[in-house]
Amino acid sequence: MRSRKKLLITGAAGKVAGMVIGALEKDYDLVLVDVRKATADGQTLSAIRLVDLVNKDRDSYRHHFEGCDAVVHFGFVGDSNPNNTPSPDQRFSDEMANVQMAYNIYLTSLEAGVRRVVMASSNHAADYFEPAILDNQLDVLDPDLRALSDNYYGWAKESYEHLGFVFAVGRQVAADNNGRLRPLENVQLRIGGPRENDLDECTLGDMRTVRRALAAYLSERDLVQLVTKSIEAPDIRDDNGVPFQIFYGISGNSHAYWSIANARRIIGYEPQDNSEFRFSDRLAEHIRAYKAS
Repeated sequence: MRSRKKLLITGAAGKVAGMVIGALEKDYDLVLVDVRKATADGQTLSAIRLVDLVNKDRDSYRHHFEGCDAVVHFGFVGDSNPNNTPSPDQRFSDEMANVQMAYNIYLTSLEAGVRRVVMASSNHAADYFEPAILDNQLDVLDPDLRALSDNYYGWAKESYEHLGFVFAVGRQVAADNNGRLRPLENVQLRIGGPRENDLDECTLGDMRTVRRALAAYLSERDLVQLVTKSIEAPDIRDDNGVPFQIFYGISGNSHAYWSIANARRIIGYEPQDNSEFRFSDRLAEHIRAYKAS
């Protein structure tokens, strides 16, 4: 009997996956997959298995899923910045590929007997509401609020959140490896800003963009905790018994306008970091510049 759980990590050469792999490999046996072995900084990860999960031929990669207890999906096609649009057609094509990949992952996980999928979604799934927040017309965004986006990137994230719900209900999907129709447990993590330099990118004294950066901040150790607890939580069923949850992926930020109350309650998420304290010196510079303007 295995003493350690086995995880499949997609998009393993990407930045966000790179923030958690080192911590996860201490406690889990990892299967790392991506379409490339080189990270953005040029490091080659020999452990990565080259797999194209957009490919509809699931037989070609199902064996990577077999024996895994959970799948953590960071794989992504295209550019994660909604404002970096080479063309509307290209952006839509990329995002359709991402929705197809999400479907392939859900279905292959189900077929291979995987219990749970933890999916890297994005705060952009509901970014249509952000101007109202920043203009003080709305106070907080709750994960239960209907997700709406005004760009293809956010639309795709919401699409595979909803697709995950379909699989979690388990009524109209394929059978697992034992021939049973069953729910596929899944958690959607609406990742915020897993970066240390967002305040440096704000125009000095622009408190609107500063507020957004402070609200979105997600530290590496809080990301690791959120992913780990999403994997390990024994029960993620909602009030209707569906094993499906959406959690905002942010630290315990004083300036947050995304609610993490459900993550605290359901999986015991207790973020250790707060952007107001983490970047207090830089925040003070912005405040001084704002007052002087």
